[in-house]
Amino acid sequence: MARPLRLNLPGGFYHVTSRGNERKEIFAGEEELEKFVGYLPEWITRYRLRLHGYVMMANHYHLLVETEEGNLSRAMQWLNTSYAQWYNRKHQRVGHLLQGRFQGILVDWPAWGLELSRYLHLNPVRVSRLGLGKGRRGQARRGGVRSASALQVEERWQCLNAYRWSSYGAYVGSCEKPDWLTCQDLWQRIGGSRRPAARAYRKYVEQGLLEDVPLEPWQNLKGQMVLGDEEFVTQVQEWLAGDRREQPGLAALTLRPGWEEVLGVVEGLKGERWEEFRDRQGDRTRDVVLWLARRYAGLKLAELGALAGGLDYRSVGSALRYLEEAQKQDPRLRRFVRQAEKRLKNKEI
Repeated sequence: MARPLRLNLPGGFYHVTSRGNERKEIFAGEEELEKFVGYLPEWITRYRLRLHGYVMMANHYHLLVETEEGNLSRAMQWLNTSYAQWYNRKHQRVGHLLQGRFQGILVDWPAWGLELSRYLHLNPVRVSRLGLGKGRRGQARRGGVRSASALQVEERWQCLNAYRWSSYGAYVGSCEKPDWLTCQDLWQRIGGSRRPAARAYRKYVEQGLLEDVPLEPWQNLKGQMVLGDEEFVTQVQEWLAGDRREQPGLAALTLRPGWEEVLGVVEGLKGERWEEFRDRQGDRTRDVVLWLARRYAGLKLAELGALAGGLDYRSVGSALRYLEEAQKQDPRLRRFVRQAEKRLKNKEI
């Protein structure tokens, strides 16, 4: 499988994520968390970065990074390698700590920076015990979740404000802001000077706790690597058009529709919502969604299984193979798939 393109732009803003290998823990305790945070000042100075936000969870982390020199790949290699080597020495282990390469999404910062920072800072409350696990969030995107109770909202608030391992406290003024963290940009966007901005930012983030499920920005993700509208994507392509040596493969860059767009196309053709046909006996429309999302959104079998409600990746693979054969025998099914493909191709950039 081809490795994903890296969009290393001078002046680019990125949402960066790295996960533990096999989704295992990468932060076993406070010593590990403190060590990782301790690398950030040197990382920022060494690679001339600006860090606009961060959060560390047990098995992954998120960063909002601005690059002056278009060197994100080199910077992330140093950060991940430095931490992984220290972790392996401490725990007397060998092998990969992190799962493959980091994910770096180029962001239209003026349009999405504020909302993306809220998404990042709400990560500690996106857990099942607070009613915000993956299953509930998926259900919310399709409609039909119960409102959060007052008790749940209070528990979310306590979790958010007690969580130490993110930049949220620095943004809202509940702890001292380190010199290496850049908050001024988002403060200016939401409230101007520091104190009123901190109050406004707290109100903005905590509004997400009152919603049944906080909004996520990924419905506007293009090609799994750019967050922005079509105008921003076109601008990115123009920036990179002459940089073939540094960015090999850009001539073939095609930004794909995502899961939500695939689902919307099939629901429109079917005249029914996902939850109506997903588990219906004898109806292969669910498998059409999986097949199209695999082909046009480039999602992995495990990702498709999670989005489909928790299917095992082997079950997804079997469903895809069955659909390939079923299309050969069923003209109506074949015609339905072709209509969906035509609509999806029109969505590609």
